[in-house]
Amino acid sequence: MNENIMKIASKDVVSIPPSKSIKDTAKVMMEHQFRRLPITDPGSGKVLGIVTVMDILDFFGGGNKFNIIEKKYEDNFLAAINEPVREIMSRDVICLSEKSSIKEVVDVMLANQIGALPLIDSDDKLAGIVTERDIALSLAGEMDDRTAQDYMSTKVFTTTPGTPVESACKIMVRNGLRRIPIVGGEADISKAAKKLLGIVTSTDIIRFLNAKELFDNLNSNAASEVLETKLSDIMVKDAIIVEPEDTIGEICELFKISNIGGVPVVKDDTIIGIITERDILRAVKNL
Repeated sequence: MNENIMKIASKDVVSIPPSKSIKDTAKVMMEHQFRRLPITDPGSGKVLGIVTVMDILDFFGGGNKFNIIEKKYEDNFLAAINEPVREIMSRDVICLSEKSSIKEVVDVMLANQIGALPLIDSDDKLAGIVTERDIALSLAGEMDDRTAQDYMSTKVFTTTPGTPVESACKIMVRNGLRRIPIVGGEADISKAAKKLLGIVTSTDIIRFLNAKELFDNLNSNAASEVLETKLSDIMVKDAIIVEPEDTIGEICELFKISNIGGVPVVKDDTIIGIITERDILRAVKNL
């Protein structure tokens, strides 16, 4: 935990200028399978901000940034997505020195509830980026005596297959969620509330909105045409799950193999919790 963070950080960082359009930013994210991108000054290389998939979900209907579509462009979706990313990026970005320790990074991430930190050199230029996943996977082998039920969140936000994309964006942004289990399908209402049918992530939504055929073949510029799409059309139906007795080490290995950051915890076909990279970060802090 006292080792230098650059041992596990990504050094070849993909960053974008503040002038890049929201549409092209989403494309870069999906091309590289990133959940966030640092925004840097093209001349100095200094960090100006950061944009995440949650910022884009906020823009597409989840929160206040939707005003860009709804008010500034009077619901003209195609015009709004060409706005520069500076309009939705977070400017108060927390950066740490490239000389920081893993422990320092873990403490800052947990204290501020953030999933990634840009790392800067002595000239304040971007030198790397480190994520929750980088830390969790690097220490996975040391956590085989801890289980999902020790660290999972038992408060699980769920929704149904008929939920529109816009409503899912709102649920995610307002509650700080990167994924929502999709439930239903039982005649017994009490069972339907917990019966897992699939899962949708913030990345699934961005990938859907970013699809070339979506941007190129809209019959109307109205954002509502896109945002009314039901989650049943985009959710992952064969959701990866874990059981409460699975170890943190096993779960980290699953995250690595499947390139995912969170899974429902299921017992007897019923969701009893959800465990994410951030929960594993809490386990790491206790090492």
